[in-house]
Amino acid sequence: MRRSPLVALVLTTLLLGTPSVAQAAVAERAAPAPQVVDQAAATAVLAGVRTAGTAWGLDPATGRMTLTVDDTVAPTELTALRTVADRAGALLRREPGTLRPLIAAGQAIYGGGGRCSLGANARSGSTYYVITAGHCTTVAATWYTDSAQATVLGTRAGTSYPTNDYGIIRYTGRIAHPSAVYTYPGLLTINGPGTAYIGQAVCRSGTTTGVRCGVVTGLNQTVNYSTGVIYGLIRTNICAEPGDSGGPLYVASTGTILGILSGGTGNCTAGGTTYYQPIQEVLAAYGLTLP
Repeated sequence: MRRSPLVALVLTTLLLGTPSVAQAAVAERAAPAPQVVDQAAATAVLAGVRTAGTAWGLDPATGRMTLTVDDTVAPTELTALRTVADRAGALLRREPGTLRPLIAAGQAIYGGGGRCSLGANARSGSTYYVITAGHCTTVAATWYTDSAQATVLGTRAGTSYPTNDYGIIRYTGRIAHPSAVYTYPGLLTINGPGTAYIGQAVCRSGTTTGVRCGVVTGLNQTVNYSTGVIYGLIRTNICAEPGDSGGPLYVASTGTILGILSGGTGNCTAGGTTYYQPIQEVLAAYGLTLP
C-alpha cells in the first residue's frame, strides 16, 4: 500500500507490537467486600503494580477501580494480583491477547527498521514538527517517508518513553505538512487540540487498519508494558494493529485531536482496547501549537 510522500505525512501515528482481543474482555471475578473504600486509597494500592501485561484505572461504567491482565500474566502472578485487587477493592478483569505498544499506523513514517504513524503536524513559531509515539522515536534519530529510506522526513528533536509515550521529529526534508488527518481516502482538516471525556465518540487513523471509530471508555489509565510503565492514558474500545502506533485519536465532526496511539490489546478482526497519550500534554511539554 504505497502512498506519496505528501500522503504519508498527512497521516497520523504508529503502534509498536501486536494487539490482541480486548473489547470482549469479561470480569474474571468480582473482588470480595473491599478493604479500600475510596478511590485515592485504591490508587495508592494499585500504583504498586509493575507486572508487565497489566493496566489499571477507574472504570466509569461500574464506578470501580479495575485491574486488567492480559494472556502473558503467569498463574503465580495472577494469584498475587488477585490479592492486590482485593486489597484495593478493585475488579480484576482478563483481556485476551498481549498488551503492548504497537509499531505501525495513521500514515507511515520509517526509522530504525520500524514503521510508525504520523500523529499530528505541530509547530513552534516557523519550525514544524511531527508528533508520534515515544516508543517509536526512541528507536531512531532520523525518519523517512518511505520504507526504502530514500526521502528524509526529519530528525528526532525529543522523546519521552516510558513514563510517557510521545516524541517529536523536526522537519528537515522538503515535504508538505498540512494540519490534517488521512482518512483512507481523503483528508480531514485539524482545527486544534481537545480534551477527551467519557463516552465521547472518537476515531483513530493508522497505516495498518485505516480509520476505526468507537468511544472513550476511561481516562488517566496506567499501563504496564514489558518495556515500561506509562501513566495518564486515554482508553477506548477501538481496535488497532501493529503499525497504527503514533496515529491520532480525533473527533471527526470537529477536526479535534485528542491523543496519540500508544498501544493496546486485540485486533481489528475480533475487537480490542487501545490507549492514547493525551495531545495536550505533548504540546505543553515541547511548547508546540496545533495546527
